[in-house]
Amino acid sequence: MNASPKIAVVGGGPGGLTLARILHLHGMAVTVFEREAHSLERPQGGTLDLHEESGLLAVQRAGLTDAFQAIARYEDQGTRLLDERGQLLFEERDAASGNRPEVDRTALRTMLLDALPDGVVQWNRQLREVRDNGDGRWTLAFDDSLEGPFDLVVGADGTWSRVRPLLSPYKPQYSGLCFVEFGIDDVDRSHPALARLVGRGKMSVEGDGKALIVQRNANSHFRGYAILRVPPGWVERRFDFTSPNAVREGLIREYSGFADNILDLFRASNEHFAIRPIYALPVGHCWTHRKGLTLIGDAAHVMSPFGGEGVNNAMFDAAELARLLASDSPWDDAVMEYEASMFARVAESAEGSAEGAATFLSHDGQALTLELYRRHQSEHEASAGGG
Repeated sequence: MNASPKIAVVGGGPGGLTLARILHLHGMAVTVFEREAHSLERPQGGTLDLHEESGLLAVQRAGLTDAFQAIARYEDQGTRLLDERGQLLFEERDAASGNRPEVDRTALRTMLLDALPDGVVQWNRQLREVRDNGDGRWTLAFDDSLEGPFDLVVGADGTWSRVRPLLSPYKPQYSGLCFVEFGIDDVDRSHPALARLVGRGKMSVEGDGKALIVQRNANSHFRGYAILRVPPGWVERRFDFTSPNAVREGLIREYSGFADNILDLFRASNEHFAIRPIYALPVGHCWTHRKGLTLIGDAAHVMSPFGGEGVNNAMFDAAELARLLASDSPWDDAVMEYEASMFARVAESAEGSAEGAATFLSHDGQALTLELYRRHQSEHEASAGGG
């Protein structure tokens, strides 16, 4: 291996932390700059499933398979699809038989943080600017200091990356879909009927041009999303987010054609609502290589969540970039090889996610979702049977 570059990673999400962990295993120094003040400053989002060929492979390369098994929820891989009247259209036959275990985002992040030496992650560092030193190196400007120069700056800073504009002029575009996120606490004890309705995994309801997705998280918690196809800013104008009760009542009115037991999900929700408009970069997004800069995860290829590939792509990006940086190739050649491979690799999932966002809540969206679930079940059964 050639002399290691001085590396900065901007963003302490799953992608950035996976990169730092694998580089650390290879004896390469790296600093992660994260804008949050500490690891529990805000909720990290709901549950996600890791895939064998990407997210789980990255966990393996990070030497964290045992640690992951301690937080993985294989029993929560179920899927249910209902229509707006509450009629069951599809149900996974064996929720625990899949090979894509669920894990809470906060638990995954904590696992990765615990696997890094003290001082690798620097908290409360809001990046303001990436400055070109003119010699192929880069300096990071924060509110109160300058850091660097760095040979390589990796943008792992998500949808609105501050590193991406140095490589690409493209900005994420609004998909037309907006999620209103809500949570329900202590579901198994306090809301047993809702626990049965959702089941062990994810429940989706589609009908009347609206949708609802509710996921089981760890610790008997549900995270739900009311999904609407609306213009930008419509949700903010429609609901008074200064009052949780007003949002709760507004959602019940908006979904008034849905079965009453489905509306009970809104009635049981806690005080924390959030607006999640869905953005995506163009399918096939890429850039011309620029020495000392690259991107991983959503910074490189943010897409809609309908393919379930976001965190898996991010973690595998990190694993591949780390593998190449630790090889015998000159480090800049390694970055170029990573980029070329990543551009080709994520094209299929980006296209699938874009198609999912385009057809979701279409006039035939419920039938298309049902067809997708049945196809996935058939593929899983064929795989399990060796077919």
